[in-house]
Amino acid sequence: MTTVGAAALLTPAVAAAAATADGPTFVYDLAQLDAHAGVIRSALPTGTQLLYAVKANPDPRLLAVLDRHVDGWEIASRGELAHLRRHVPDRPAYFAGPGKTDAELTAALTAGVTLHVESARELRRIAALAGPDSGPRAGASRAAVLLRVNLPVPTDLPAVLAMGGRPSPFGMDPAEADICGRALAAGALPGIEFRGIHAHLASGLDADDCAGLADLTLHWAVAFGRRHRLPIAEIDVGGGMAVDYRRPADRFDWAGYGERLGRGIRAAGTDAVIRIEPGRSVTAYSGWYATRVVDLKRSHGRWFALVAGGTHHLRTPVAKGHDQPFVVLGNRSVLGNRSGADRPTASGPVTVVGQLCTPKDILASEVPVERIGVGDVVVFALAGAYGFTISHHDFLMHPRPAVRYVG
Repeated sequence: MTTVGAAALLTPAVAAAAATADGPTFVYDLAQLDAHAGVIRSALPTGTQLLYAVKANPDPRLLAVLDRHVDGWEIASRGELAHLRRHVPDRPAYFAGPGKTDAELTAALTAGVTLHVESARELRRIAALAGPDSGPRAGASRAAVLLRVNLPVPTDLPAVLAMGGRPSPFGMDPAEADICGRALAAGALPGIEFRGIHAHLASGLDADDCAGLADLTLHWAVAFGRRHRLPIAEIDVGGGMAVDYRRPADRFDWAGYGERLGRGIRAAGTDAVIRIEPGRSVTAYSGWYATRVVDLKRSHGRWFALVAGGTHHLRTPVAKGHDQPFVVLGNRSVLGNRSGADRPTASGPVTVVGQLCTPKDILASEVPVERIGVGDVVVFALAGAYGFTISHHDFLMHPRPAVRYVG
């Protein structure tokens, strides 16, 4: 077996499923996910609620495992809401995201979903739709909302993605949130049941930075409630926990984050329900993308391993600009008896690419390998989040990948 980076994570069950797959296949390790979600759950301060961001991976079998650990789901579309109601209907859902249509808002209100409000105008639209005397839900109960705020963040924050502290379609500026607060306090929006504050300010953070943003959100939310004399029953401090694709065996420090989050809650002096909403850091480690080398070529001094599939199945490496960590399964016990004459191999730096007619179809670039050859199975780690569903899978109309489950 020739390995690169992710070998320590590969279990015999995943390796066996990958090696016997017929074509590109996502392999999900349900036992690993169950154990990992349990670690996250146990690390959080008592009373803190755990949401899972469904956008990271909505696979029904993964949701069924997570349903044993989470308090609810973070969603961002009517499609995700319908998907939840089909597969895991018994937990609360919280609807976030900019640009919600009236149809989406009405579906959320009908389902009793709490809304994370992105703008003052969206708040007014929700109030009109909720009634009590007008709109499609006239006479219905009020709409439960949290105001999503775009708070200032430290300028040196080492975030992979930043949604706060800069011009952004996500959330409302503090001044706009104060306009909403004054309207709510004055009773000008009778269709609204204000519950609290939501902020998701950045992603790709370590435990200290993630907890630091939680502290910022907690204190701002408490001050907002005092300023407008509004009860703050709930505070969602977001997600953003890092997954390190360069060091796939590393993990976010959940124990350290939970301990610091608890200190922050106590320091803020709030008895609100506190929530977090991770996605990538929950499911990434449970998924693998397995495929096979179909050609090996040298071009202008560089080796290229061409695999079936590509970024139309696993878009994350090209979208985030990293090399997806992988393991090469190349021994005969896995692949069968293949002679060296009809199975060319290479070693040293190799770029692994897919089948798409674009030079951007790169899964890993110039990664040193001990050996890789035509026919080898290549298994990409950390493929359990933002894999197939975020990918441009209809480009060139290649077959969709299979899915297997182990554990």
